[in-house]
Amino acid sequence: MGAAEESPAPSLPPARRGRAGLLLGALGAGVVVSTLVSAGQGQLDVPADQVLGSVLHRVGLDVLPLPTHPQGDNTLWQVRFPRVALALLVGAALATAGALMQGVFGNPLAEPGVVGVSVGAALAAAFVIVFQVTLLGAWTVPAFAFVGGLVTTLTVYALSRADGRTEVVTLVLTGIAVNAVCSAGLALMLFLGDTSAREEIVFWQLGSLNGTRWAHVAVVAPCVGIGLLGALALSRRLDVLALGDRAARHVGVDVERVRVAAIVLVALLTAAAVSFAGIIAFVGLVVPHLVRMVVGPGHRVLVPASALGGALLLLWADLFARTAVAYADLPIGMLTSLVGGPFFFWLLRRTRRTAGGWA
Repeated sequence: MGAAEESPAPSLPPARRGRAGLLLGALGAGVVVSTLVSAGQGQLDVPADQVLGSVLHRVGLDVLPLPTHPQGDNTLWQVRFPRVALALLVGAALATAGALMQGVFGNPLAEPGVVGVSVGAALAAAFVIVFQVTLLGAWTVPAFAFVGGLVTTLTVYALSRADGRTEVVTLVLTGIAVNAVCSAGLALMLFLGDTSAREEIVFWQLGSLNGTRWAHVAVVAPCVGIGLLGALALSRRLDVLALGDRAARHVGVDVERVRVAAIVLVALLTAAAVSFAGIIAFVGLVVPHLVRMVVGPGHRVLVPASALGGALLLLWADLFARTAVAYADLPIGMLTSLVGGPFFFWLLRRTRRTAGGWA
């Protein structure tokens, strides 16, 4: 263990610590309240107190009323709660992956979707769908998606580094190239697949949580849990890494090991999200950046706050996707791109203006 790992972590200034506590508390409360509201909304509306009563009844507490509709309880536990749980997991995974990417590359423009890891993972999943690979049963798609996401992330990382540093422009342009190649691979899978496979691949490209079941949640949850714990474990070293490679090595941080570990966690988190939800872009860009504007760049707060913020954002995006149009389920990836695209453009201009140009 290096000196950075052994030395006590510096405490946050009182003002920033107060903001961090308020933000984490507000996000946590928002997730709980939004979960109850989201689970009750849909073609069959269930009041929030009845949603909470159903949950408490399942744990043996008969405090609040159960759903009055004959199919209310069954709808909650077979349809709504699995979808809400997956939305929370996917949002937390994508936002945490974005925070890690920005910490590894040292700039706020990095995001799993921008650098191609999402499309790479989706391409690997499409390969499994088209060729009906079943080597690992229910884990086959997540496993292949993990490998695809890892390969694309490592490729972008290797190609965007020059003279020991990563250039923002090179990072973005390399991500565009990788996205183009993976998109061509997805097009090839569409050409090779049958009608059923093509429909599933189109689902990957649009992104949706429709049809979520508890079996999907059971596969995604362990991957996201491991990724979140790993991100929290790396948070202090990412703070040191922000000082520069030379300073980090001087205090005993193995820079390349930290970067590789972070990249593996990004691939795991993104692959877990993509495996059952498809491509949902810009969550990992928008959420960490907004959190950083409130509480600063310290990853010990940034990582958990990003996870909560991502979960909250995707929960509301999914609620809008399935309730905005009657008897229709809008692609959730389309909604996040409509918001994230303009935000990314603003962030590019802001970064260029504060940096004095790209040259």
